[in-house]
Amino acid sequence: MKFEIFQSENNEKYYFRLKAKNGQIILSSQGYSNKSGVKNGIESVKKNATNDDCFDRKEAANGKFHFNLLAMNKQIIGSSQMYAAKSGMEKGVESVKTNAPEATIEDLSVEG
Repeated sequence: MKFEIFQSENNEKYYFRLKAKNGQIILSSQGYSNKSGVKNGIESVKKNATNDDCFDRKEAANGKFHFNLLAMNKQIIGSSQMYAAKSGMEKGVESVKTNAPEATIEDLSVEG
């Protein structure tokens, strides 16, 4: 599993995504104004991923499931994809808990 750092098309914001070995994106970030912010976001995921209390599980109006990973101050660090079943969402949570703390970081951004 790895974190990828990338930029928006206009290179104004930095983002990270946590990808499984099969290439599936498990967790995505909000936009950060600089690279140090996105790196701090990744460190926050690594630090908080093992704490089940930091996972905010949700059911959408369409009956699909997703989760947010929260920092201790309850700010959203990352958000999952939508899952058709609650069991799939729980597998996603477990994958983040197990793999995020040791995930590598690949920087795909362009230095300005």
